[in-house]
Amino acid sequence: MKITDLSEKLDCEIVSGNNRADSVDIQIDNVYIGDLLSVVMSKAKEQSIWITIQTHLNVMAVAELLDIACVIVVEGMEVEEQTINKSNELQIPILKTKASAYEIACKLNNLS
Repeated sequence: MKITDLSEKLDCEIVSGNNRADSVDIQIDNVYIGDLLSVVMSKAKEQSIWITIQTHLNVMAVAELLDIACVIVVEGMEVEEQTINKSNELQIPILKTKASAYEIACKLNNLS
């Protein structure tokens, strides 16, 4: 699925990493919801969508380490500029929404 299609279906804004959004299909094998980075590192799986409220630079370090397909920032949190720059550099998309993690998880479940 393309990031642009995913953002449309989930009613999310593509914040960064969009140099990949139209051109590359990402493989999504799983969804992980979590905000404590050490727990995310031990539990999330490769090619997951990661749903979080975290917006700092370390999010991209974890996403790169785990080969996360994309990050969805919920609750209308503002993504830090350093995080956006790193997302673009790594080509790991960040999407943003005002919806809760639960609401996004429900929408993702309905897509399958």
